[in-house]
Amino acid sequence: MIELAHIFRRYGPDYQAKYAEKMLPSHRQAMRAIINCRTEALGGHVYHCDTCDEERYSYHSCRNRHCPKCQNDAAEEWLNKQQACLLPVPYFLLTFTLPAGLRKLARSNQKVMYNLLFRASAAATQQLAQDPRFVGGQIGLIGILHTWGRDLSYHPHVHYLVPGGGLSDDGQSWLPSRDDFLVHVRPLAILFRAKFRDALQKTELFSLVPAKTWQQAWVVHCQPVGNGVTALKYLAPYIFRVAISNKRILKMDQGKVTFRYKGSGTNQTRICTLTVEAFIHRFLQHVLPKGFVKVRYYGFFSPGLRQRLRQARQLLCTQEPEEPLQEPASELEVASRCPQCGQVMRLVQTVRPYRRGPP
Repeated sequence: MIELAHIFRRYGPDYQAKYAEKMLPSHRQAMRAIINCRTEALGGHVYHCDTCDEERYSYHSCRNRHCPKCQNDAAEEWLNKQQACLLPVPYFLLTFTLPAGLRKLARSNQKVMYNLLFRASAAATQQLAQDPRFVGGQIGLIGILHTWGRDLSYHPHVHYLVPGGGLSDDGQSWLPSRDDFLVHVRPLAILFRAKFRDALQKTELFSLVPAKTWQQAWVVHCQPVGNGVTALKYLAPYIFRVAISNKRILKMDQGKVTFRYKGSGTNQTRICTLTVEAFIHRFLQHVLPKGFVKVRYYGFFSPGLRQRLRQARQLLCTQEPEEPLQEPASELEVASRCPQCGQVMRLVQTVRPYRRGPP
């Protein structure tokens, strides 16, 4: 099976040499981590099974958030921790999409533009929800940044998971929304555009935006997604999925990469073939800046307002959740079980990581 690491290992050095002056440090770091992931470059352990004489090498993961090998258990772990956020009400998924006129600017100024995307969309939603015609109180939002389309195209947008209802200003009442309706998306889109424009005017980037961007309609979508558990399970893959998984890569041949994806709307499988250079470029544009937080909490879900979340629970007659379920097994625990007979394997050697991995 062709993996992303194979592509980077074979063609990464040429790509980095060609774009040396343009590549961001985060791009270089992601490529290096993916190349080295679960190889002896990162070190690991050697185990021996005294029962069936099986020997196994278990190398360490890179733990880079853009690595397709390192995100398998993360979604389940996040789901367990989010139990404290669940409320027994209908949930909605709100999606704010950055218009095409801002995408080139966003690609080159990720921290500024992504932060504005979060702030403007969250503020617009909270302001409109305060209107008595909708919720009339303070709501909670869990926001997740997502930057890619199914074919690896650049399509930055934010998903918000929002419970249907909010707290009154005095915290004494829960104000439910309708089961199938939260807010009108048309005025929300207008408010979102206005807040984004006002915030961008305070930066030196505003003059680089085409004027027509502020006259066109911006896209906001809202849909009901069932109860809290259903909504969290729906959203978790968006948080930990990387731009492309290894199983979607079909082949690497004659300087080209072929991968499959689901067509938007039709959900039918489609095939895309790109030059290696174009493929690497598409992948790297979704690598986030170092330290950038892609999951954010607003309203009564924000860390500073968790007392308001407890009030909401009490009003809805919901008990505080128990501690998260047990943590997933560590790499060491998994590796110590023999894959052939299931018996406990014996650690016989520790492989030290290289001081410096491949470029």
